[in-house]
Amino acid sequence: MKELSNLMNFRPDIRVVDATLRDGGLVNDFFFTDEFVRELYKTNGKAGVDYMEFGYKADKEMFDVDKFGKWKFCNDDDIYEIVGDKENGVKVAVMADVGRCNFRQDIRPRSDSPIDLVRVACYVHQIPAAVEIIEDAKAKGYEVSCNIMALSNCQESDIRVALDIIGKSPADVIYLVDSFGAFYPESLARVCSVYKEFATKFNKKLGIHAHNNQQLAFANTIEAVGDGVDYLDATYGGMGRGAGNCQMELLLGFLKNPKYREIESFKFIEKYIVPLRESGVVWGYDLQYLMTGLLNQHPRTAIAFTKEKRTDYAEFYKELTLLD
Repeated sequence: MKELSNLMNFRPDIRVVDATLRDGGLVNDFFFTDEFVRELYKTNGKAGVDYMEFGYKADKEMFDVDKFGKWKFCNDDDIYEIVGDKENGVKVAVMADVGRCNFRQDIRPRSDSPIDLVRVACYVHQIPAAVEIIEDAKAKGYEVSCNIMALSNCQESDIRVALDIIGKSPADVIYLVDSFGAFYPESLARVCSVYKEFATKFNKKLGIHAHNNQQLAFANTIEAVGDGVDYLDATYGGMGRGAGNCQMELLLGFLKNPKYREIESFKFIEKYIVPLRESGVVWGYDLQYLMTGLLNQHPRTAIAFTKEKRTDYAEFYKELTLLD
């Protein structure tokens, strides 16, 4: 039986990563108020969350700084204004997206930065470029993860090659990312077994980032817990691109380590997430995201469907499947 069967105990190696600002920022172009960010950081401390991902280290030559909020770029000084001396114990993470960041210039040595963890995001075909960023970040003193996206579209043979290359790199954590929300717990378990094989071989930790297209983000996350995955991504209210992510409130309620306090998530959602929804920011499960999840497709078409405020779901499904 999996460790998951012992619901009265906990595994101390588990680390919860709050991705609300980063994945949630894809919904509102990262225009969060300073109050929202500051209270989120405080909430993570009170809730026992281990890491808070502030956003991207996006290349300012590629992205117009006037069209995005500051957490698209995560300047160190902006992070310092929120975290101060980091007395609440929450570690700071940022994402470096392969091909979309100027990592040599924008990621300073860790001794000069409030950042603890650099999460390198890539597709399987970008692994060599990811290793370059991983090696640079590690040389600068950071904890480093490699987040391999869109795994549901990858052949197992390609995944094995990618894991072997990343395993030989100085990355600390290798992430399984269900970008399209297409995995079921059973299929996820098979991918986890492959990941675990290489994690054991190269002494790496494993992580999961799940999307909720089929309302399985939480189920897949706790499946991964039972399969030995330690780093668990979640967002408050499930806020994130398209259908959103594993809900922090569900995850904290499931984990039995007394350091995690789900009541703090309820407080934050009540005061900040609900008003954000009421202001017109849209995310979360809906039929159009279910369809792209079922078909193992990128949710960009469903996101466009949502922005256009369409409700012709059957017609949209025909468009996705090219039915007459």
